[in-house]
Amino acid sequence: EVQFVESGGGLVQTGGSLRLSCKASGFISDDYAIGWVRQAPEKEREGVACISSSDGSFHYIESARFTISSDNAKNTVYLQMNSLKPEDTAVYYCVAFDGGNCQEGGTEYWGLGTPVTVSS
Repeated sequence: EVQFVESGGGLVQTGGSLRLSCKASGFISDDYAIGWVRQAPEKEREGVACISSSDGSFHYIESARFTISSDNAKNTVYLQMNSLKPEDTAVYYCVAFDGGNCQEGGTEYWGLGTPVTVSS
């Protein structure tokens, strides 16, 4: 089972930046993808970005402000978030797809999430 260590969330003012980290381990397959999904209060979950070695990186919202990257040596994926807005306030979940990639998915695992609050 994939396990996660998520970090980097917190309180930031409008216009500020945060970098979320997700260290994932326990993959069965050599092919996997790691992404970020966010859920704001009383709203549906929203895909943010995904990255895998087989099909690259994908940004589903505002790639100009959100950038996903990875450090394979550390098994860690990062989400750099710049120019944050109050509407970015949400719990950000690290999601892994074991045995797959960003476009096709795989066996899905979710982290516990890290909260991000952007004050106006």
